[in-house]
Amino acid sequence: MTDAYSTLKISLAGGVAYVVIDNPPINLLDAALMTDLDRFADAMSGAHDIRVIVFDSADPDFFVAHGDMTAADDPAAFVALPLAPEQDQSLNPMMRLHERIRSLPQITIGKLRGLARGGGAELLSAMDLRFASLERAAMAQMECRLGIIPGAGGTAYLPGLVGRARTLEIILGGQLVDAATAERIGWVNRAVPDTELDHVVDTLAARIAALPPGVARAATEAVDTAVESTTHGLRKANELLKGLFDEPAATRLARAALAAGAHTRDGERRLEALVDDIT
Repeated sequence: MTDAYSTLKISLAGGVAYVVIDNPPINLLDAALMTDLDRFADAMSGAHDIRVIVFDSADPDFFVAHGDMTAADDPAAFVALPLAPEQDQSLNPMMRLHERIRSLPQITIGKLRGLARGGGAELLSAMDLRFASLERAAMAQMECRLGIIPGAGGTAYLPGLVGRARTLEIILGGQLVDAATAERIGWVNRAVPDTELDHVVDTLAARIAALPPGVARAATEAVDTAVESTTHGLRKANELLKGLFDEPAATRLARAALAAGAHTRDGERRLEALVDDIT
């Protein structure tokens, strides 16, 4: 699987799949890259040993530049791309692809070191988490300036990330949003110094991958349900919590925490480090 793609470089380590987008000269989200991303997502949908997917770019200047503008010359060929057949077929192929990625059972993390506009920004917005280089990264939805609207999920994903008013500012203004601003408004989780970006993302990916089986997926499902309805979210969290309490890991880890000093004044002052030591 790791060498089966022309525009992606895949490596696997410790329950994490590292995906490096490599589609010169600017990592255009064209038919070749979309097809490879779709094939990779299909492979990951049943890969239970992979718990986290990190998306990165081989080009430090461009994560994914944007969608292929030549699609405007032959929209029928674009619409006919056979991507994500399990998704709603009334959606265009790029929307279906991003929904397939958004629906993956793994936690998806985008590592943004360069520019991501249009479909590239929407690909990032479809992921669970996004981290950006403070000095180098920027994002934009510039489609309205070109006579259309974001067509790969931006109008649907951004309101939940940054709110309605800022979504409209991003889409209607069409300006480049730097990493610091993207962090402040919620488009990315954090903007960190470029020299720290790899460490921040890789450390988080490893921590998530090391969680007991089912925990990351349960947390994500509970949060996603709560976004739609607080009441339904609480019920879903309660249902999932009961299932996790039935797993041996919950009892084993609680006992280990107590033995290591939880419930004591000294242990509680350093509880995060204590938990790290037992997991």
